[in-house]
Amino acid sequence: MSKIKSYAAPQAGAELELYEYDAGELKAEDVEVQVDYCGICHSDLSMIDNEWGFSQYPLVAGHEIIGRVVALGNAAQDKGLKVGQRVGIGWTARSCGHCDACISGNQINCLEGSTPTIMNKGGFADKLRADWQWVIPLPESIDIESAGPLLCGGITVFKPLLMHHVTATSRVGVIGIGGLGHIAIKLLHAMGCEVTAFSSNPAKEKEVLAMGADKVVNSRDPELLKALAGQFDLIINTVNVDLDWQPYFEALAHGGNFHTVGAVMKPLPVPAFTLIGGDRSISGSATGTPYELRKLMKFAGRKKVSPTTELYPMSKINEAIQHVRDGKARYRVVLKADF
Repeated sequence: MSKIKSYAAPQAGAELELYEYDAGELKAEDVEVQVDYCGICHSDLSMIDNEWGFSQYPLVAGHEIIGRVVALGNAAQDKGLKVGQRVGIGWTARSCGHCDACISGNQINCLEGSTPTIMNKGGFADKLRADWQWVIPLPESIDIESAGPLLCGGITVFKPLLMHHVTATSRVGVIGIGGLGHIAIKLLHAMGCEVTAFSSNPAKEKEVLAMGADKVVNSRDPELLKALAGQFDLIINTVNVDLDWQPYFEALAHGGNFHTVGAVMKPLPVPAFTLIGGDRSISGSATGTPYELRKLMKFAGRKKVSPTTELYPMSKINEAIQHVRDGKARYRVVLKADF
């Protein structure tokens, strides 16, 4: 028997309570990780509240985990991981490994159905388990206290940069400078891009410029948006609210792409000639593959890219969650395990 201590939601929307469970025998391809830090993401709140309709209780959330390997299953012992090694685990804990998507290296789109870390019992705990592929080795140079949010929020905004072959000559706009958008600004600045931040909060301007944005544009000013027509190779949307999207589509250069990672619930209205004229396109993505996660963590370690975080002890998890619910986090909240 392997007992794991955690904080779990006993029912939808409830405060988290101490919860101990028996993890059973370690599976052959599993890695057991001792949790040092775990970020709080809005997806954790959505799962706690059962907003998406598939949560199961008691629910142990947490999927931005930084920790150390404490045990390796029989089939995981020759996969490059070692006991004591510093690692990270993000949104996904398991994928089938044999479908066409997995075999092609696109495990995030596993056709047999990947298992989210939260549904696998997540990181609001002293330990957790995941398939070895999804346990990401960390470079020595990375800041472990703030690195957790890179494993979800970070990879969510890094994926479009890989998909659209962003380089130092790219002109990129970021809509919404919150938990996702601020990491996008930092990554793009580290890559040498020309970065424009679209924000509805003028009070953030100095902070956003300090993060690496070249310009901050008030997203509520239609005249300012119109003046940017034809300028951007890529615009990344990180907000989940409905906006007037047409000025952003028209701000794309020829061959430009509007890419959403924000889960806007209303359809995006796109006139056909907005795309036809200038060979523009619209796309979206979720998180990333194990390879993309490894690439991100190496890049972040080398370029010293760290999310802006606030640290709470995990014993104050309900206070920390309420801080996120209230929209007060600047810009991500990280829990330090103190069981």
